[in-house]
Amino acid sequence: MTPVVPEPSPPSEGPAAGSGTVRLPPARSDAPVSPAAGKNGFMRQHETQAEAPHTPQPPVGSLAAHRQRAVSTTVSGLAPDLDADLDAYEEAQADGAPLPQGRFLDRERSWLAFNERVLELAEDPATPLLERANFLAIFASNLDEFFMVRVAGLKRRIATGVATRSASGLQPREVLEMIWARSRELMARHAACYHEDVAPALAEEGIHLVRWQELTEKEQARLFTLFRNQIFPVLTPLAVDPAHPFPYISGLSLNLAVVVRNPVSGHKHFARVKVPPLLSRFLEASPGRYVPIEDVIAAPNHLEELFPGMEILEHHAFRITRNEDLEVEEDDTENLLQALEKELMRRRFGPPVRLEVEESIDREVLDLLVRELKISEAEVYPLPGPLDLTGLFRIHSLDRPELKYRKFVAGTHRDLAEVESASPPDIFAALRTRDVLLHHPYDSFSTSVQAFLEQAAADPDVLAIKQTLYRTSGDSPIVDALIDAAESGKQVLVLVEIKARFDEHANIKWARKLEEAGCHVVYGLVGLKTHCKLSLVVRQEGETLRRYSHVGTGNYHPKTARLYEDLGLLTADPQVGADLSDLFNRLSGYSRRETYRRLLVAPKKLRDGLVSRVHKEIQHHRAGRPAFIRIKVNSIVDEALIDALYRASQAGVPVDVWVRGICAIRPGVTGLSENIRVRSILGRFLEHSRIFAFGNGGEPEVWIGSADMMHRNLDRRIEALVRVVDPGHRAALNRLLDTGMSDTTASWHLGPDGEWTRHATDGDGGPLRNVQEMLIDARRRRRGTATP
Repeated sequence: MTPVVPEPSPPSEGPAAGSGTVRLPPARSDAPVSPAAGKNGFMRQHETQAEAPHTPQPPVGSLAAHRQRAVSTTVSGLAPDLDADLDAYEEAQADGAPLPQGRFLDRERSWLAFNERVLELAEDPATPLLERANFLAIFASNLDEFFMVRVAGLKRRIATGVATRSASGLQPREVLEMIWARSRELMARHAACYHEDVAPALAEEGIHLVRWQELTEKEQARLFTLFRNQIFPVLTPLAVDPAHPFPYISGLSLNLAVVVRNPVSGHKHFARVKVPPLLSRFLEASPGRYVPIEDVIAAPNHLEELFPGMEILEHHAFRITRNEDLEVEEDDTENLLQALEKELMRRRFGPPVRLEVEESIDREVLDLLVRELKISEAEVYPLPGPLDLTGLFRIHSLDRPELKYRKFVAGTHRDLAEVESASPPDIFAALRTRDVLLHHPYDSFSTSVQAFLEQAAADPDVLAIKQTLYRTSGDSPIVDALIDAAESGKQVLVLVEIKARFDEHANIKWARKLEEAGCHVVYGLVGLKTHCKLSLVVRQEGETLRRYSHVGTGNYHPKTARLYEDLGLLTADPQVGADLSDLFNRLSGYSRRETYRRLLVAPKKLRDGLVSRVHKEIQHHRAGRPAFIRIKVNSIVDEALIDALYRASQAGVPVDVWVRGICAIRPGVTGLSENIRVRSILGRFLEHSRIFAFGNGGEPEVWIGSADMMHRNLDRRIEALVRVVDPGHRAALNRLLDTGMSDTTASWHLGPDGEWTRHATDGDGGPLRNVQEMLIDARRRRRGTATP
């Protein structure tokens, strides 16, 4: 069974189409908007080549701007071809009034607003104390990646002259200036939350985060011994003078800028000392007292060990963020694995995009850093030390359960646990009886998906296993099961996405290990990342072959499966099995198949399939039949889909969008989107599942899968959604969506101006219900361990 949540209330009917005028409130922006910015345009993220000036461009949001041109494939047993629906939709668009300019919110500002919501959890006194420290670390880590990828990509496009106006109407330079201003504001809030709130509260609980000067003599002596024995041997001071050029400084490394004076000549000299990244960020000076490692290195008598005979005049911590996105020209590459390895080596030398310094830094030292790093003043962020609060992950790991969320251990899904068998349960027997809809982390990953693959590897009747791997853990039992299967003679195909950002090294390692074990390892299609989450097991049962399948929204990663909220469908349905066989054949061989029985697959048909369903909801509503649209995703920026949702809202169809991160929709605009509501939920688990639900005239249709509504997912990735057919599963997913969107559930609400407002308490000041805690409690009640 799926999450036990309250029954859904019927979607409210909104105003009829054509009521009211379209009034777009201005979106807040910290960058000035030039008169030309009022003209709307369209920019695909991560574009590397500009469109030819003479090429006529389709309107923003039109399907013509996105639809892929390819030969269609006829497959028996399929739903009616979508193209007729799409053509009808485009005709309906042509008949309606043009949608207004400025209807899309800026995606970069929306991402910053997402990270602000993370920061609000750290600022909230109701969040357990060590979890507040954890959210501070998550905020810092998120912002690091944002600068490494999004800001770096924007700067690269501006520098090469291929950047175009964003869909929100802002020029590239305006977006960059907005990012600088907004991120500076958020980083100041982040530092204030740590210094003024979280650190003092931790001290009250006996967890003291102190600086060197606050240590006792005994603590300093203990750390001096630690410094001499474990830190000093790995330090390398690098001088800067005519004989020693300014050293290369790696991205995200923490460094000390040290100024020394030669007592003989009286000359000042600059040196850089890199803080060893493999050592703990906070060192324990005594029980319950922790000091940043850079303070230990920078202690006066410790620096004298590094620069003997010199006078230490000053020292300052600083940190660089570099462009760390990858660019691999797959079309011109014979060996993708080797090309990616070379690009990973070059990643270390990307240009800097941010310089964080302690606010006490000397101006002369700062000028030297800015000059040598070739960075602008706008990219310098002075902050109170310590820098790099991702080190708070170390503090969160302390064994203080009373300062954390109450521990939750997932149990076996009851449809699997009910199978009468010696442990472990027989997954195949369960799936021959019914489909199983999993909801992680509330349902155990290890006793469901992991057990499914482990049982397949050990079962002598299993002939073949086919698997996609996008991210997995360092000691992955999934990889071990695939290796065991190959070594026992089974046919094992593994599609490893070696271009999964920041997991490239790990995935290259696993690809080679799998190949050495005899697995057939492929890397997908040229120019496309394989992001779909699929597993297929082929088993001999008497005279027939039966296919067992898993289609999920999350990675095959046992560790993140305990932290990420995801959905997965385990099924023995022949149509799903045939679809996965066809899709795996496309990924490993040569195939032009684009249409499937129970799957929608990007990049060819997924966007079109969803837009056609939105149009059908308009038709159902106009005919007086039940109609609604409910979407749960990580991000939604695709203009074609958003415009379809605007058209549905104008027609009176209620549209609910539950989004964790980026959202370019302007909800609640009279005449455009007054029937659209947008909510966001953040908490102890990272909301990661994707659900698409449609009223469908009284016969609800629900899809789950790997795709977010972003250009990269719909145009440059292999993604898959599967249609959920079990009525109980569809009802449970709709209940989940209804609960997440309810005004009695704690969430953030998006306004038409692009601002998010937190709703955490009711009119009497009492807390609104927490959907994640509700689901945890439901599982505990099922096992008889609920909170009294």
